[in-house]
Amino acid sequence: MLKKLFQSFRPPARVQHHIRTTPEVINHSQHSLQRHQFSRHAVNIVERLQSAGYQAYLVGGCVRDMMLGITPKDFDVATSATPEQIRAEFRNARVIGRRFKLVHVHFGREIIEVATFRANHPVDEEENSHQSSRNESGRILRDNVYGTLEEDAQRRDFTINALYYDPVSERILDYANGVHDIRNRLIRLIGDPTQRYQEDPVRMLRAVRFAAKLNFGIEKHTVLPIRQLAPMLREIPAARLFEESLKLFLSGHAADTFEMLVDLQLFDPLFPASAQALEEHPTYTHTLISQALINTDLRVRQGKPVTPAFLFAALLWPALPGRALYLQSRGMPPIPAMNEAAHELIFEQCQRIAIPKRFTLPIREIWDMQERLPRRSGKRADLLLDNPRFRAGYDFLLLRESAGEETDDLGQWWTDYQECNESERREMIRELGGRDEGTGAGPRKRKRSPSKRRRADGGAGE
Repeated sequence: MLKKLFQSFRPPARVQHHIRTTPEVINHSQHSLQRHQFSRHAVNIVERLQSAGYQAYLVGGCVRDMMLGITPKDFDVATSATPEQIRAEFRNARVIGRRFKLVHVHFGREIIEVATFRANHPVDEEENSHQSSRNESGRILRDNVYGTLEEDAQRRDFTINALYYDPVSERILDYANGVHDIRNRLIRLIGDPTQRYQEDPVRMLRAVRFAAKLNFGIEKHTVLPIRQLAPMLREIPAARLFEESLKLFLSGHAADTFEMLVDLQLFDPLFPASAQALEEHPTYTHTLISQALINTDLRVRQGKPVTPAFLFAALLWPALPGRALYLQSRGMPPIPAMNEAAHELIFEQCQRIAIPKRFTLPIREIWDMQERLPRRSGKRADLLLDNPRFRAGYDFLLLRESAGEETDDLGQWWTDYQECNESERREMIRELGGRDEGTGAGPRKRKRSPSKRRRADGGAGE
């Protein structure tokens, strides 16, 4: 997979690497797109803006995905109208954003995003901080310099996202050989890669996400600076990285994404503690995280619900036991040591990726369940079964076992216990006898058919 994604591409000499001043116009007879395939609300917005005298096109991911036979998740419009002019045309419009001001036009539950054509940022001292600003490393802090259609195409990130579709004339305008790169299944940055990554380091994550989602290769010049510039992700606001991490890991291609993030050294700035665990215990850490992501991808493909809590619990877990053992070596009892280690780990991770409290609490509960599942005597087992976090905790236990953790068949015990009737459960509890359940010791092996073992989701499930 990695070899394919990072292969070197040598495009024919006729392919230009800069933006054309006049686009290649691809007429209706030369492409397969039809206006009825697109959101009727998005098409209506384009028609109304054009009728009002503005330029307007469907742009970006929706055009790219339609050309690949993928159903777009959303539909974006680019126009020469300013946000205020757009809002004047649509009563159901709201101007949002400061760093990148745009307009959301609401049609019930569907929201069409409408952005004004952007231009390149001025590089001299006369930069207007209300419209455009950068930090010392070149990262764009504010992006409200409006421009022409040609300038808008030039400052888009990848060639495959710089395609403009006019549903009125049914033509595609291609300024950056995006159609060529779609046909060659290639991710290529527009402009100088180092400069474009410095402007917005999240573009490195977007390159990986598109490569994994579309099964495209990353062009050699586009991939070359990533390892060196990866630490720049530490400058990105933690709240933005949370949104980006959801796109990376909950889109159905998380397993491939993880491999690329590690290979390109992008995993470390996102999950520093887990990256350290990957270095210290590579087989266990890689197996656990990969298996969790493979199962999460499966849930997405099956249309099952997914939750970031299980995902982050798995991504961070390999860093947790070592921290707890260190605190125990300093004299702290096992359970308080685990609780303190969990608190510290989540706090540190939230400095990089701002995981909301609605997810950090379930993460702690899933981890806490790993301490409670070995303690089954008396009425504890039934109380645990009634716990709303039992299923997630049980799936997580099986995930740990699949990565090689020794639990003395604790997962099998809980699998059997869920399938037993009341009298069989009482017998299982009696068989525990006087075992020290704080060690996670399991019962004597029971002769049960392997087919009865419930298959764990092990992914980002409820």
